[in-house]
Amino acid sequence: MYLGLDLGTSGVKAMLIDDEQRIIGSASGALDVSRPHPGWSEQDPADWIRATEQALDALKAAHPDALAAVRGIGLSGQMHGATLLDKHDAALRPCILWNDTRSFRQAAALDSDPQFRALTGNIVFPGFTAPKLAWVRENEPEIFAEVRWILLPKDYLRLWLTGEHMSEMSDSAGTSWLDTGKRKWSESLLAATQLDERQMPDLVEGTDSAGTLCPELASRWGMGSGVVVAGGAGDNAASACGMGTVGEGQAFVSLGTSGVLFAANARYLPNPESAVHAFCHALPNTWHQMGVILSATDALNWHSGVTGRSAGELTGELGDTLNSPGSVTFLPYLSGERTPHNDAAIRGAFVGLGHESSRAALTQAVLEGVSFAIRDSLEALRAAGTRLTRVTAIGGGSRSRYWLKSIATALDLPVDLPADGDFGAAFGAARLGLIAATGANPVATCFAPATAETIAPETSLVSAYEDAYQRYRRLYPAIKEATL
Repeated sequence: MYLGLDLGTSGVKAMLIDDEQRIIGSASGALDVSRPHPGWSEQDPADWIRATEQALDALKAAHPDALAAVRGIGLSGQMHGATLLDKHDAALRPCILWNDTRSFRQAAALDSDPQFRALTGNIVFPGFTAPKLAWVRENEPEIFAEVRWILLPKDYLRLWLTGEHMSEMSDSAGTSWLDTGKRKWSESLLAATQLDERQMPDLVEGTDSAGTLCPELASRWGMGSGVVVAGGAGDNAASACGMGTVGEGQAFVSLGTSGVLFAANARYLPNPESAVHAFCHALPNTWHQMGVILSATDALNWHSGVTGRSAGELTGELGDTLNSPGSVTFLPYLSGERTPHNDAAIRGAFVGLGHESSRAALTQAVLEGVSFAIRDSLEALRAAGTRLTRVTAIGGGSRSRYWLKSIATALDLPVDLPADGDFGAAFGAARLGLIAATGANPVATCFAPATAETIAPETSLVSAYEDAYQRYRRLYPAIKEATL
């Protein structure tokens, strides 16, 4: 048996699979986010352990024999979080999360240093880890002075599980301290934030062993000795391992709270000017690119809150037949935007409202706006040298057939739907645990699920969607100018 642990923002998910990758069971533990000031987003690392214990206790109650047979554990986690520990491994403050934007000034200052883009292949975004440490140095100097270790969230779980200070390439690529092409920490980038490599965890590949489960925890859950804990992956790379998106040209679009267009690469293809994320993949000698939009289903959920109708009711009003884009355009920048604008201050808008603009028209505009934002990511990937012929849709938003048709037509690419199953980050983490424990071939292990259905672009509407997309693109500079 093999166990995947996925530390998300809203909870920890634990999943058990057997050696044939059949899902035996899963359980979760809930997490809350603290927002003490506007733009702040924090969690207490102790809560991650509590939620993991809750999930594993539930798995033990439901599947005690299977849990006892675990031989490998894989970790996945929310990226970019700054977990700061003292010399006794005690947390010095709550972890500053990926969606915390307080360090936007520090991010801009680091990004103005050309070595950051040159070595990491990425813009220094406010959500990344390095600017968070710069903020702590400027605003909490007494805490900065006590920092002995800087760990990413899932690697704090690893410390608890194994006693090891270790990380892997895919998650570490989101810190702004990794030389992404060489897959190692950059001394010069750490020095630019007044840190050194001594404060960073050792690095392994996601498929490698990164410690063994400590005897006390193994005994608690009835496991034997020598349970291997894999390097694991950041959440998007782990999802890619679960989806089998590990080979050149394979891609998925994730419609979760945020939206991601993820493409696997056999070589390193940075293009920071387009705000594409170029990160190491979880598998050795592979990389990936991501276009990231900050509000995907979050945009529909916002619209749901304003209208007092559930997301299902709103999309249900549109039916299944794709409409030609209407006169209303929605910009989904409710909390700023990453790809392609790298703009934390921009905010969303409806443009083109008239007396005839019904609730259904606004819902259609919201879905189209997110589809066009994903098209922005596709254009950014193309500018970085990646060519896609199709994508697979995952995430909660993929339950809307109308939305899938809109995305397929906006991208002018077929969108595949996987067969029923859970192929997310916890499953990908479990696969990494299997590989680390058995030495199985990573590519052969991380195969893609069967395709249940393909949503083709509506060819009769591709031209109308292209016109609407060009209108959408013209609105960002106009809105930005009006809100300066």
